[in-house]
Amino acid sequence: MHRPLFKLITDYFNFLNELLHELTTKRIDYWENLERTMNQTELFQLLAQQAIETPSWGYGNSGTRFKTFSAPGAARTIWEKVDDAAEVHRLTGIAPSIALHIPWDKVSDFSELNHYARSKGISIGAINPNVFQNDEYKLGSIANPDEAVRERALSHLLECVEIMAQTGSKDLSLWFADGTNYAGQDDLRERKRRVRQALQVVHDSLPDGKRMLLEYKFFEPAFYFTDIFDWGIALSHCHALGARAKVLVDLGHHAQSVNIEAIVATLLDEEKLGGFHFNARRYADDDLIVGSTNPYELFCIYSELVQATRAADQGVSVGAKEVAYMIDQSHNIEPKLEAMVQSVLNCQEAYAKALMVDYDALHVAQKNGDVLGAHRILNTGFQTDVRPLLAEFRRLHGLPIDPIHALREGEYFSGVVRDRGVAEAGGGYPSE
Repeated sequence: MHRPLFKLITDYFNFLNELLHELTTKRIDYWENLERTMNQTELFQLLAQQAIETPSWGYGNSGTRFKTFSAPGAARTIWEKVDDAAEVHRLTGIAPSIALHIPWDKVSDFSELNHYARSKGISIGAINPNVFQNDEYKLGSIANPDEAVRERALSHLLECVEIMAQTGSKDLSLWFADGTNYAGQDDLRERKRRVRQALQVVHDSLPDGKRMLLEYKFFEPAFYFTDIFDWGIALSHCHALGARAKVLVDLGHHAQSVNIEAIVATLLDEEKLGGFHFNARRYADDDLIVGSTNPYELFCIYSELVQATRAADQGVSVGAKEVAYMIDQSHNIEPKLEAMVQSVLNCQEAYAKALMVDYDALHVAQKNGDVLGAHRILNTGFQTDVRPLLAEFRRLHGLPIDPIHALREGEYFSGVVRDRGVAEAGGGYPSE
């Protein structure tokens, strides 16, 4: 062989061996990491307590505002949605409730629906009113300049409070499309007062142990001004309303480069973080699978939550433990059940990685002003491969090691495709 070519090949293989040695000797081993943070029993107990609520609208043929593509086996009724949610919980072990959207999921007897859900091993979660689809809401619902329209919207919100009582739901999840398209269209301060007045009535109607979670969005569908436009206005309302009002953070409802984990940390410290709508966005409110576009962001959010549960401030730690974790995704082109399972698993993985961080060492580095040292300690958790750990967790709890594979190979999905077929779909979301 020509000597220069032989040397080139030799040098290349030496490089590969050195690279392999580097990866092998300096890799982050999750068991080693685990010893620095907590024992396996404690970790598995925390993982078992994780609960991710799935949305009814994610199981049916609901998609984007532009087009809804028909999916084989998509749920057609709330009863079928409950069946699907129960299957996701059976596969993952950490999705014990389903959120309802009213009137999309309206039934004649919600007590019966509640009993049916419990017979399937899950419960009814957050109740989501709909005050954005009717023609009369063109200029807003609770912020509308027409008092009669505001009264109708308020009546629906109070109806949903009654549904909470019938289903055992703890949370009323509120999102409003209210806003204006043009400067001068309406009095902005007056709209704020209308919103506050309606929310106060709803807040005061809630029974003990119930909460209202106020969601925000910085734009859309109103393009000049949105009444509940960011976490600050939502927090302002919640502070004024009372103890039962908390802020809900939707990961897709922020401008590019907004630091959502900083918002989470602030709301935790204010004892006003009520819950999440988990999804992901590339540009706007895309409703992509959570953790699919920015898994590091999801990890950092969970890291703030884990630290808050361990806070010395009891108000912060108790509030962090009461945060509701909910999926809010429509799954427009991906299979509904697979997408939901993957969403739940991504949350589980992010949480497991957040638990792997050595927070004692992190806080020492932070106090010492060790910028890169602190960053490296946090990243150790993110870079840890927790998949073997989660596989062992599922094995011990009698769950499928690979829930997606189990779904694809199991009888449930093939059965619903066979029995439900492919329902016709149109554009946007289902109508009343």
